[in-house]
Amino acid sequence: MSHNITDVFFDLDHTLWDFDRNSSLTFEMIFKMNNITLDLNDFISIYEPINLRYWKLYREEQVDKAALRYGRLSETFNALNVTVDDIVINKLADDYITYLTSHNHIFEGTIELLEYLKPKYNLHIITNGFGEAQQHKLEKSKISHYFKTVTNSEMVGVKKPNPKIFHYALNLAKSNKETSIMIGDNYEADIMGALDIGLDAICFNYHKTKIASNIKQVNHLLEIKSLL
Repeated sequence: MSHNITDVFFDLDHTLWDFDRNSSLTFEMIFKMNNITLDLNDFISIYEPINLRYWKLYREEQVDKAALRYGRLSETFNALNVTVDDIVINKLADDYITYLTSHNHIFEGTIELLEYLKPKYNLHIITNGFGEAQQHKLEKSKISHYFKTVTNSEMVGVKKPNPKIFHYALNLAKSNKETSIMIGDNYEADIMGALDIGLDAICFNYHKTKIASNIKQVNHLLEIKSLL
């Protein structure tokens, strides 16, 4: 690891902010609000891979925000053989975004890691998440004050792994790729996106998927302390 690092860029969802946990709690809430009687675990088990696929399509500019929000729910209900009116699906899609930041669990070790890093480095966020939600997540989980800049894909008009979002974030941070590093969970968007422009990267591989052995990786956030 280079010792001249000055700036550390984090992904937000699935890296610091525990998206899966907060998302499940949100679905539990909005299903009750909208009288949807489904086993939550059954729904989540079908929804999560569909959601990941839609986010990949979104990153690749193959679907827009509206299609993502509607399609991931519609496909999940269809897969469960549950008939839900389009009006209800659209309301659920809106309610999900409205209430998602009602729950703000962060990964174990987040605060300790940020407290360790903040005196040593300038900290930043690069996220593909929707602009209206990401700042709420940072504020409500009480971690916004750790970060000097926040770059989201809607500001730039492209999403990770597009090189433009990394260059935009570096410029916003008044940093450069030689003295910066990216930390994220998504191999394609965060890690390969960063490495492809010459920005070093650490994969937070909490899901323990098999990735190339030459990629720096940790299974717990606090392991990053030994690398920075």
